[in-house]
Amino acid sequence: MAGSSIMESFFQRSLDDLIKGLRLQVTEYNFISKSLEEIKREIKSTDIQTKSIALEKLTYLNSIHSVDMIWASFHVVEVMSSTKFIHKKIGYLAASQSFNESTDVILLITNQLRKDLNSSNQFEAGLALECLAVIGSTDLARDLTPEIFTLLSSSKDFVRKKAVAVILRVFNKYPDAVRVSFKRLVENLESVNSDPTAAIGVFCELCSKDARSYLPLAPEFYKILVDSKNNWVLIKVLKVFSKLAPLEPRLAKRIVDPIGEHMKRTSSKSLMFECIRTVVTCLTDYEVILKLAVEKIRDCFLSDNDDDPNLKYLGLQVLSIIGSKQHLWAVVENKEFVIKSLSDLDPNIKFESLRLVMEMVSEGNVAEITHYLAGAALKSDPEFCNEILGSILTTCSRNVYEVIVDFDWYVSLLGDISRNPHCQKGEELERQLVDICLRVAEVRPEIVRVARDLLIDPALLSNAYMHRILRAAAWISGEHIELSRNPFELMEALLQPRTNLLPPLVRAVYIQSAFKVLFFCLYSYVAPKEVISTPVGDLAPEESAEASEQEASFSEGDEYFDPRMKRSGEGHTRDRNIDNGQASSSASLENDPFTHESIFNMLNMIKMALGPLSGSDEVEVQERARNVLGLIDLMEQELPGLLDREGSLRGEELQGVKVLDLLQNAFSKELGPVSLSAQQRVPVPEGLLLKENLSELETVCGDINLTPSSSFSLGSVLFVEKHNSQQTEKESEPSSESTSLLSEHRKRHGLYYLSADKDGSGSNDYPPVNELSNAIDGAQDLLRLPGQSVDSKKKSTTKRRPVVVRLDDGEEATVSGVQKPKDSKDDMLSGAIRDILLGDVTKRMPSQSKPSDTGKRNGKEVSLDTGHVAQSKEMSEIENPSTSISQHGKERRRRSKKKDGEESSQKEKQKSHRQGRSKTRQTAEIQSPVIPDFLL
Repeated sequence: MAGSSIMESFFQRSLDDLIKGLRLQVTEYNFISKSLEEIKREIKSTDIQTKSIALEKLTYLNSIHSVDMIWASFHVVEVMSSTKFIHKKIGYLAASQSFNESTDVILLITNQLRKDLNSSNQFEAGLALECLAVIGSTDLARDLTPEIFTLLSSSKDFVRKKAVAVILRVFNKYPDAVRVSFKRLVENLESVNSDPTAAIGVFCELCSKDARSYLPLAPEFYKILVDSKNNWVLIKVLKVFSKLAPLEPRLAKRIVDPIGEHMKRTSSKSLMFECIRTVVTCLTDYEVILKLAVEKIRDCFLSDNDDDPNLKYLGLQVLSIIGSKQHLWAVVENKEFVIKSLSDLDPNIKFESLRLVMEMVSEGNVAEITHYLAGAALKSDPEFCNEILGSILTTCSRNVYEVIVDFDWYVSLLGDISRNPHCQKGEELERQLVDICLRVAEVRPEIVRVARDLLIDPALLSNAYMHRILRAAAWISGEHIELSRNPFELMEALLQPRTNLLPPLVRAVYIQSAFKVLFFCLYSYVAPKEVISTPVGDLAPEESAEASEQEASFSEGDEYFDPRMKRSGEGHTRDRNIDNGQASSSASLENDPFTHESIFNMLNMIKMALGPLSGSDEVEVQERARNVLGLIDLMEQELPGLLDREGSLRGEELQGVKVLDLLQNAFSKELGPVSLSAQQRVPVPEGLLLKENLSELETVCGDINLTPSSSFSLGSVLFVEKHNSQQTEKESEPSSESTSLLSEHRKRHGLYYLSADKDGSGSNDYPPVNELSNAIDGAQDLLRLPGQSVDSKKKSTTKRRPVVVRLDDGEEATVSGVQKPKDSKDDMLSGAIRDILLGDVTKRMPSQSKPSDTGKRNGKEVSLDTGHVAQSKEMSEIENPSTSISQHGKERRRRSKKKDGEESSQKEKQKSHRQGRSKTRQTAEIQSPVIPDFLL
């Protein structure tokens, strides 16, 4: 048997042989399979040398090729228990790589770890500490706490540093270990002779979870900040202070000067960056050091002489933090570098500079900045292009379009963004177009024009990212058809053959908008003249002035379609002819675009386009197409009889005209946006059980995936009456049953409706689109923007801002995500640390027994059997004095009892002990622990 083991070890391939063989293979799979078979045979050998080499090769395959080695867990334990260090090292490496808390054999290594931790060989103790830091479980942390506590005061720096590092894992797995080991950990932080590198690293990690618990240690951290010359230690201390300073204002004041000295003295850019980040994170209230930090950012990270992209990115990131702290002047001072970075080759630098540019946006410069960025998006790659467009849309719509004054310009910008060939922001563009149309009444003529330009362009139909935008354009055009320049042109755009490229839901919106356009044209054709047009003289003075202003605004530039003007003649003669009642129907029909021939041509075009869709498989498309065709069939039967022999209109007694009147009454009321919280405000009536009859709904419809429809509601069509007959409709009682029900519902639930009163909003006329006189063609023009226009949040403008409907005060407040609940072990760890630092020593470990009374406190005495840690003189400054007083009083009582020689029974002793403990607890509760004033 011994001879076979010798032969196996003699001919066994080493790890070097395995690596060389892998490099020579074209396909490694077969070679790895053969090697695994060889390893499985060798690892069963009784020779520890053969077993350790096989385990070494298996560990390599696991780390490089992810070969499973969980089957070899027991062999790992065998190699770990070897007396030779070279074998022990292989076993510990394999355990660190393959073991976890659920490994079955992990309980078998407890005694081996304890043995190696107590070894006189520092390297064996180091192996055990490194392995415990990786695989330490709750049981291992509990059982090995006394050994780790001992190593925390080891005279060997190699072992002590590793013990300090592993204590973090022990605290996380077993929080009760804090009561034993925490003060020894603090001693490593305070010790003059030892290096605090490991200790400060542990406290840096602990502070990231609950910084408030470590405020009493601020004097020790401050001493390290002032005295240490190690850049790595200073970086960790600065991370700790960045967590502690926001919790204690006096602490922030104390660390300003030391951090400023480090910034002036150091040549290390890593330490410089950490100092700057600490300043911009928690010291922004101190102007002197903030200006110094901005100066160092410009000199060290934003210099043109330094081509390191990492430093540029860090500098831009720090500027972004400063900008978010309401210190935009720092960003403005470095705007040249920020604008230049938009064209950098590194994508991370470009994204960070874009965020900084958007931080500078305000009412005064939003047009210039967005104009330049929209041009830069056309020249950028698709990814950065969409990042730019998304930033523009997010910034401009922030807080219900707070920075937008000229909505006509912004709507035109949305149209230009939509035509960007790389644009993939269709969903957001759709939302904003509809949202602005509902909220800002004065911009509707311009938004209808933009929607018309999008609909008549057939090239946009083939772009899948444009479908959401085209759906919004179709809905807007149908909803506000009375503002359209040419309804017949719009009908052709909605029914063009290339619309078959659209998804069914988008095409359904197209058909519904075509229905609204058809209804508008038919109603304008058959309605009596006195219904279509109301004399200006019959209006109230305010409405008369408003109507005249609207006519003046429509007559300038692009004239929007208005059947009232064309049916009654041209210019101002329309009002005179209507007032006198002398206008002849033949003369009005002569200038009327809604002629008998044009109406019939439009009906034929609709039947040809929507006829095949009446049998569509898509329910939404089929239903809307049949609605349109049904209205056409009804009107075709009666259109020939609308004109009598003399050419005058007579349709009062026809059924089709009555249907149009009913639809007109249904569409006459404007429906505005509804608050997201409106339904929550409606009280549930008493006796209403919403779930009573829905208990079986889940079982019946469990297999049906109901996707929420993203199509628009039909809304309302605003006809010509809403511009000049609002007062008349308000005073007169609607004859339609649907209108009366709607009015009654508005009276009962007026809280959830938008106010229809526009008297306070001023005139409805809106100036034409503002042309930017000084268009920005490049980055140099953008750099010439005055600093105050970039930095100011509000800027006085000559053009008034239109009324933007806001339903709720907190409508745009972002909904904070669900906070992750704090781990119970983290709470236990923080609580234990507070007990130690604040002096609540009456709360002890469950496994502790009563320690022996020494009567002296002249050192840091530790009883590992009981787990009790005596209090040190250094920590007495931050403990609760009430606890020490109660303990001294307890000792005096015990001494007096011994001195008097009073004898009592065992029951009386137990009773007195219980009373003493209860009094101590009462004293601790009355005088609650308070953090001492360590800053004064």
